[in-house]
Amino acid sequence: MVAPLRYNKCHMITVGIPRALLYYQYQPMWRTFFEALGAEVVVSPPTTNAILVTGASRVVAETCLPAKVFVGHALTLVKECDYLFIPAVRSVQRKVYNCAKFLGLPDMIRAVIPEAPPIIEVEIDINRGKRDLYLAIYQLGRHFTWNPAKVRRAATLAWQAHLDYRQLMSRNKLTPVQAIDNTPDNKLSASDVSATIALIGHPYLLYDEHINHRLIHRLEQARCRVVTPEMLTAPELEAAVNGMVGHAYWTYEEEVVGAGGHYLNSGVDGVIGVMAFGCGPDSLMMDMVRRQAASMKETPFMSLTLEEHTAATGIITRLEAFLDMLHRRKRRPVPLCV
Repeated sequence: MVAPLRYNKCHMITVGIPRALLYYQYQPMWRTFFEALGAEVVVSPPTTNAILVTGASRVVAETCLPAKVFVGHALTLVKECDYLFIPAVRSVQRKVYNCAKFLGLPDMIRAVIPEAPPIIEVEIDINRGKRDLYLAIYQLGRHFTWNPAKVRRAATLAWQAHLDYRQLMSRNKLTPVQAIDNTPDNKLSASDVSATIALIGHPYLLYDEHINHRLIHRLEQARCRVVTPEMLTAPELEAAVNGMVGHAYWTYEEEVVGAGGHYLNSGVDGVIGVMAFGCGPDSLMMDMVRRQAASMKETPFMSLTLEEHTAATGIITRLEAFLDMLHRRKRRPVPLCV
């Protein structure tokens, strides 16, 4: 366990959070927890090519794109914080487990970034029971206070912040970026919408504008209304998952499959699945959505595979071809993706 830092009243402990992997799912919860304990949260900047390149240089070539991006973000925080927060999320649902990159994330960062500040971690595994989960949260809080009541209060506030965050996105149809940054949704009027496109995939792929080459922006510039998994309620996702797979063995994959199943039956004009090259769970679950779309023969489906060498030109070409097909079905002119 990392010992608490000694600091004077003029110094506020800073906790660095990389803007990658689970950031878009849990940022409000993490920020609320640490701030309630008197810490200041420092978030790495949006992904750039330099962040991706430096992250990739620290790991073997076979490492997946999201992990390379995470390493790059962790590197930007080396001299910016007292602690680096990296959770090890093993499972958030009974008998459902996470991808290996999440399980060993703290150890990987220690190995490839020896100059990193002290890493504080919390291991989340629902399968071990509530008692172990509570102990893990208390151990995390002890980096800032030895008062269990303060830790319990911070955890309660953090969980409520997470629930409010999810409700805000589903109620107001916002993306995580809009909800976190408190930016309004620039909704198109019904007459301006050329097509409604559902994007499905993990948040670290859908909302990182560098690695997906501004995918949402390009669709909106083409006058498309974009809907995402976070805009659905928990009952909607659960019903769609039960209708398609019943049970998935990877954490967070059910959200992707459930969103795909829901949107295929919701009357959207098309569904685009986004996945990382070489990700086994992604490819299997996205193929499940593809086969569902093929069997229904109603809603067009396209998958985009991202890796560090993916060029914007290729993304634009495929988007324009997909939109062209959709607009031909509607007999409308095709807006360009810019």
